[in-house]
Amino acid sequence: MDARECRFAVEELQHAYVHCIDNDRLEEWPDFFTDACRYEVTTRENVEQGLPVSVIYCDSKGMLRDRIVALRQANIYGSHRYRHMISAIRVTKAEGNMVSAETNYAVYRTMLDPVNYGHSELYSVGVYLDTIVIEAGVARFREKVVLVDTARILSLLVTPL
Repeated sequence: MDARECRFAVEELQHAYVHCIDNDRLEEWPDFFTDACRYEVTTRENVEQGLPVSVIYCDSKGMLRDRIVALRQANIYGSHRYRHMISAIRVTKAEGNMVSAETNYAVYRTMLDPVNYGHSELYSVGVYLDTIVIEAGVARFREKVVLVDTARILSLLVTPL
């Protein structure tokens, strides 16, 4: 795969990933990952201080599916919708079928509950640090580290970033 094809595959994966979340197709979200995977949400403060604690840490596709089941059936939270903005997608390394990439993101949250209906706010800003496997023309995340710029999270982080 040449550099242009590699970059296109990464961009397509990132765009499909955020469209899946933004369109509330969350049952499809784990399929963006390999079976053995890591999805981690951590803060810039923790990383800069060498603290290994994450806000969310999942190390298999099964754990990702459990998060969605919990979101749909167990968690109590105000109904909302996310809208992702992604930019500055950059392939940082490519070796064989493995690609490392960085992508800036911002997530706007619009409340849909009766009390706050229609209120939109900037919910999270940071960078995706990804390791992507491309096999048979299909790109999937082996690792997705969501590095949030601050430790301040406005409410329950229930929907994937």
